[in-house]
Amino acid sequence: MKPIRHTLLAVALAAAFPALAQSNADILKELQQLKAKVTELEAKLKAQEGKAPAGSAQWGMTPEQARELNRVAVKAEAMEDAVEAQGLKMLTISGYADPTYIYNARQRRGGFQFINNVGDDGYNYDNSYFGAVALDFQKETDSGTRWRLTLVPNRGTDSVIGNGGVVHEASISVPLSDLQTRFIAGHLPDWSGYEYLQPTLNKLITHNLLFDFTLPTSYTGAGMDITRGKWWIRGALANMNASRRQANEAAPAVTYRVDYSRGEFQGFGFAGVHGKAANFRADDVNPVTGEDYDTRDTRLDLFEFDAYFIRGDFTWQGQLSYGRQRAAAINAHPETGELRDSSWTGLSTLLAYRVTPRLEAIGRLDHIRNRKNGGGLLGYTFADDRNGLGPDPTLGCDVEWIDACDKGANRSALSLGLSYLLDLNTTLKAEYRIDRANLPVFLDIRTGEYRRSNSLFGASVVVSF
Repeated sequence: MKPIRHTLLAVALAAAFPALAQSNADILKELQQLKAKVTELEAKLKAQEGKAPAGSAQWGMTPEQARELNRVAVKAEAMEDAVEAQGLKMLTISGYADPTYIYNARQRRGGFQFINNVGDDGYNYDNSYFGAVALDFQKETDSGTRWRLTLVPNRGTDSVIGNGGVVHEASISVPLSDLQTRFIAGHLPDWSGYEYLQPTLNKLITHNLLFDFTLPTSYTGAGMDITRGKWWIRGALANMNASRRQANEAAPAVTYRVDYSRGEFQGFGFAGVHGKAANFRADDVNPVTGEDYDTRDTRLDLFEFDAYFIRGDFTWQGQLSYGRQRAAAINAHPETGELRDSSWTGLSTLLAYRVTPRLEAIGRLDHIRNRKNGGGLLGYTFADDRNGLGPDPTLGCDVEWIDACDKGANRSALSLGLSYLLDLNTTLKAEYRIDRANLPVFLDIRTGEYRRSNSLFGASVVVSF
């Protein structure tokens, strides 16, 4: 009888201090353990009752043991009711923070960046989604409906598209015929490419060139999420990079993503966007006629293919991209001033090897071919001497037009980094990156001259829970 008494006492003590639970998951785990223990005790009591001689104590227990068992059962049921009444059932809360140090050689800028407003500085490869703090809430109902709200002040997708809000994702997922066929809607981060946006999943600090300059930021709309065996298909009719459409804008875009897990170690996916999207040349003026272009929406076609192989300590990831937007090139026609199309192709590949269980070495190589009509990438319809985009600014094309003015810079980048897992919730990162172009398109702030290359160093600590 002593082992049963000791077990009951341990269960009662565990139930008496629910405040020690650090999360909803801990509370639910404790409830499950309590229920399992009660079931086990009841089974033992029934077995003892069948063996107990006539005239023995009721249920094979002393009155004190019976009262103790009742208290445990009541406590377990009360905790379960409280969790459900407070809306905590099937609710998970997580988050991360990644204070980051960045030194940009040509910009002569070095220092820490953390929750700085991306709207004040614009989106640049040296100032993208790193240096953020995030809080993520996910809730699933008994019917299987999922609700998600991710808050990222100043550094989330809502800030990048110009709204200045703290919402990074606000989405719902409602099961239809089954849990693998779902209706989705809301504000959704882009799902293209092999790299993830959040630093907890991105191996390096910075992102590849395709991620920064050729992929959408977010979608606001509705669609479907379907899983069938090894296939995962998502699609939506949505506003790309806009929470709502402006006047004279009525056509949303079609976006989709398809993934296939070929086996335990490898798989591939592809994604695309087709339709009309905002053109940042809309408010510009034709230099020849002096009239407004008024081309706010123009046809956009994006397509990318990515694949991965991950086995043991080795990781390989790769991506190919193609994009085109009507009337969005950096240089208009030199004689008529009419806007011309921008187009680009690009590739990115990443290799990583875990030297030790905690230390990982990473290398990434990117290239974008962007020569047509002076260049122009998604959202980058003007020359940019910080990101290294556009034609050669030393040619004096604003004074005298020559054929070379029509050629945009091709861009490449090589990143080498280390990642060290300090503990299960803390990762230290370091990265050295060299960006190059075939034209002198990087402005050296100190000398005022244009160069063909730039270098960057970064270090960060990523803490998550």
